[in-house]
Amino acid sequence: MTLFHLPKPKMVATDVDGTLIDNGEQVSPRTKAAIDALIADGVPFVLATGRPPRWIDPVVDGLGYAPLCVCGNGAVIYDSATDRILASRTLDVETLAWAADLAERLLPGCGLAAERVGATAHDAATPQFVSSPEYEHAWLNPDDTEVSRAEVIAAPAIKMLIRLPGASSGDMRAVLEPALAGRADLTYSTDNGLIELSAPGVTKATGLASVAQRLGVQHTALIAFGDMPNDVPMLKMAGHGVAMGNAHPEAIAAADEVAAANHEDGVARVLERWWS
Repeated sequence: MTLFHLPKPKMVATDVDGTLIDNGEQVSPRTKAAIDALIADGVPFVLATGRPPRWIDPVVDGLGYAPLCVCGNGAVIYDSATDRILASRTLDVETLAWAADLAERLLPGCGLAAERVGATAHDAATPQFVSSPEYEHAWLNPDDTEVSRAEVIAAPAIKMLIRLPGASSGDMRAVLEPALAGRADLTYSTDNGLIELSAPGVTKATGLASVAQRLGVQHTALIAFGDMPNDVPMLKMAGHGVAMGNAHPEAIAAADEVAAANHEDGVARVLERWWS
């Protein structure tokens, strides 16, 4: 089957950063138009991102549409239209403590942080992002609450973040992943010395599979877009996986097709085969 004779997808899923949005973190007019067309055609559109639910609002504003979202690399299913967490899978406190000790032993000098969720995206009952004093952010995070190391691992988390400034995320994964022995899933969405741990078996693919099941869509009828190693399971699971032109080599290797880069309307250019 050639790319130009693929059947019309029955569901579209896309990563956000480096994929859907451009380098200015905006949804381009061309991309918005393509997504408007598929939504008007009744095709479900889903975000699948490493972002937590509290970072979805700007994307919704850019789309002018509030989709179902797979957040936290698959750990959370979030309905942005009603601002409800529909499902979540967390690392328990015992595993967090074990993983923290392991990371600090194998990656000396690293800092730790944890992402948590409540009932809504901006649940104020407890801080949703907490970090140890040693944690240096890989990007601006105004929602951070600095706490003691003990407090970082004191409550279940959708993911633990491990940061080692100056290191490669790929090198960090190579050191830590073999020692995890299946007790947590490890991935990364930036190569800037940051890796992320989720509960065992949690990936964007498992989160997206849950959404597809809710919507009654077979994996073979799904098209997915991504650019980083955390997108690889989703790209492999989808009937047609599309890596961006700016994608990490692992994402490109996992994909069925390589599109134009995110800043060149890569998502829109593919979707326009069916919706324009």
